[in-house]
Amino acid sequence: MSAGELPELGCYTLAGAPRDTRAVINEVRTAEAMGLGSVFISERFNVKEAATLSGAVAAVSERIGIATAATNHNTRHPVLLGAFATTMHRFSGGRFTLGLGRGIDKLMGALGMAPVTTAQLADIAGLMRRLFRGEVIVGHDGPAGKYPLLVLDTNFDEHIPLGITAFGPNTLELAGQMFDAVILHTFFTDETLARCVRTVKQSAERAGRDPDSVRVWSCYATIGDHLPEDLRLLKTVGRLATYLQAYGDLMVRTNDWDPAVLERFRADPFVSSFRGALDQVATTEQLEYVATLIPPAWLEPAATGSAITCARAVLGQFDLGADGVILHGASPTELAPVVEAYRDLRPLGRFDHLAANPGA
Repeated sequence: MSAGELPELGCYTLAGAPRDTRAVINEVRTAEAMGLGSVFISERFNVKEAATLSGAVAAVSERIGIATAATNHNTRHPVLLGAFATTMHRFSGGRFTLGLGRGIDKLMGALGMAPVTTAQLADIAGLMRRLFRGEVIVGHDGPAGKYPLLVLDTNFDEHIPLGITAFGPNTLELAGQMFDAVILHTFFTDETLARCVRTVKQSAERAGRDPDSVRVWSCYATIGDHLPEDLRLLKTVGRLATYLQAYGDLMVRTNDWDPAVLERFRADPFVSSFRGALDQVATTEQLEYVATLIPPAWLEPAATGSAITCARAVLGQFDLGADGVILHGASPTELAPVVEAYRDLRPLGRFDHLAANPGA
């Protein structure tokens, strides 16, 4: 690892709702040149299909780690999912982590799919491990589905990390038991982050695993004041408001926030009648109004202010127990001043043990 690399930091590519998916090329090259350790790929069912983007990231990079965070296992047959992972593993030279997630129950239902359960995630993780080892699986009948035959290649003996996006206690427990990387959610309070890390590590220990072998990533909104004010509003208020639209109950319960505030947010005539995600289609004027509905304390779990203030906040995530920090909500170019300031504060040698692969 060169002195310029930062394996403890990552970013998302094509954050939000991009119009030009080819932007991934310059974003990844910029991230790698900056020394960021990993790039994470979130999947949306429009122009952000995870397998295509993963291949593109591997093709235009040499060192940076790559992870889906996340794709939903139930949108692909297990053999196709396994082939995606093994292809990426070899194509990237071992830099890939297959990251899975539950998805949004309402969307799954609208698409005619049942909500993803903890048992299904455990089952598919076990299947992937066996397929990566070259096993022939006959007559599988489990939570992830019923399959007469599952096989990739009997000569395989691949060691591909598995990641999971985790929110609630059941998924966090499972993460410690079976997964190599855990990607937490944005706008987690300090108390929530510390509790989540503790839950994962203790679960790993109870399962007979080395807790340090499970890499917990904080997903930390990093929105410096070098960005225009309207863009900062979109990336903070707009993003949190969208989360509250989609799974507000879980956000509030996880952070121990006041559920009455969420009810008032949902009951507001503008919010209740709004069509679409607020961070995608709301105007600046509309977001300024939405900001009046969200307590300032709910927006505090983020790196905001000057570049040096943001960098100090990022370092604080490690002090709370995180093994890695995803600088969320901004492109690599937008993150450049924060990363530069972070280098000046970075403790010498603290992160040298980390691999580029975000699940290794």
